[in-house]
Amino acid sequence: MLLISRLLRIFAAAGALAFALDALTAEAVTVVRRTVLDNPSPEGAMPGAHYMRLSLGVMRGTGWNADRVLEAARRAVVLLDQCAIRTEKIELVEFEGPPRYRTLYTPVSRKLAAELRLNRPTVYFVANSNQFPPFDAEAIGRSNSLTRPEMADSAWIVQGTRDLDLVIAHELVHVLADSGEHSDDAGNLMRDETAPGNTKLTPSQCGRIARTASENGLLRPRP
Repeated sequence: MLLISRLLRIFAAAGALAFALDALTAEAVTVVRRTVLDNPSPEGAMPGAHYMRLSLGVMRGTGWNADRVLEAARRAVVLLDQCAIRTEKIELVEFEGPPRYRTLYTPVSRKLAAELRLNRPTVYFVANSNQFPPFDAEAIGRSNSLTRPEMADSAWIVQGTRDLDLVIAHELVHVLADSGEHSDDAGNLMRDETAPGNTKLTPSQCGRIARTASENGLLRPRP
């Protein structure tokens, strides 16, 4: 275990050095539109115990429609109301940049996240993935971001993903709870495959989300 820990630190240091050197040639991105949606929960919803501000990053040329993304995110965060987590603001940032930023690939996506510096948690919407294996969506919390700290507290969703609102909510839970765990419970949001009808979260899941995300500064207590 000690050897593995040392190797991880060596890899992280090497990755940080390579990133720093490569960042000198990074190409800038340009923000072309910011859209803010305040209090996306339904009218009359009960006050939450915790509050979240969510950022969305949409690059032009990826095939994503920014308005569709914003609407899907609005529906997604409502699913967290069952955990007494209210979203007080969703900010969508639409931007332009070099074509390579349209693909999820850790060495490149680290630069994109560092360049944009969006508030966290963040969900990025990309055209495709060069990761292995190439999932339709990938969540990066604190525990799996040692070699890519710029991408911590973010989720990345590939164009063409079905049931977008459920996928956003599913990946957000992974990020907020800092956990890759799935559930076998019928109807649970965290089943391995997202599908209509899978929307529930257990009290235990809600407790971990609230506790971990609060500790990581991704949620704040009720004003």
